[in-house]
Amino acid sequence: MVEEIRQRLIENADESYRQFHAKLIPTVPEEKILGVRTPVLRQLAKEFAGKENIDIFLNDLPHRYYDENNLHGFILARGKNYAKTVRGIDRFLPYVDNWATCDLLRPACFTKNRSRLRADIDRWLQSEEPYIVRFGIEILMTHFLDEDFSPDILGEVASIDREEYYVKMMVAWFFATALAKQWSAAVPYIETKTLEPWIHNKTIQKAVESYRLIAQQKQYLKSLKIKPGKVREKNAQN
Repeated sequence: MVEEIRQRLIENADESYRQFHAKLIPTVPEEKILGVRTPVLRQLAKEFAGKENIDIFLNDLPHRYYDENNLHGFILARGKNYAKTVRGIDRFLPYVDNWATCDLLRPACFTKNRSRLRADIDRWLQSEEPYIVRFGIEILMTHFLDEDFSPDILGEVASIDREEYYVKMMVAWFFATALAKQWSAAVPYIETKTLEPWIHNKTIQKAVESYRLIAQQKQYLKSLKIKPGKVREKNAQN
């Protein structure tokens, strides 16, 4: 099964896409990237997910290629049984080494299991591994900023104190999305400059780029940016 899947990926490799994509994921060595496009990976995931011996591939960790990791993620995302899917995710997440693989992992079964999902998110947020934390934040952003929103999740994410770039970027993305979806609850975190200065400014940048905020909101957020000198000063105090 492992060699069969690997051969299919190699057959669908796109050199120009490999070169382009390698620039977007600097944490992955270029020689580990085949360059299989996302629509092809989704189609392969659909083809292989239902096979009886797919667990041979899913348990063959770590994978050799970045594209194998992405296919693994798309297969997990098709899972319908919540408990089984989470077990698979927990096995897989320690081997995730880049933002792209992390962010494509969006299991469909999470939507109907949000009451169970919160406990698992809390567990992921407490991990020592940066991409497990990023995954927890991304799932919280995807599933709990709409009808299941609770203001306490803003404080939960704001309290994450990590230095890894890809965790900080996800915190900024989370708050930019929260500003678009839950403005009145989220904007006090910007007004009081609760977030670390770099995350604060990145949140504003991403929010201003969003089409979901009106011009007056964007202008107000711009007025709350921390100036470079103030960023250095606040970092020194911290």
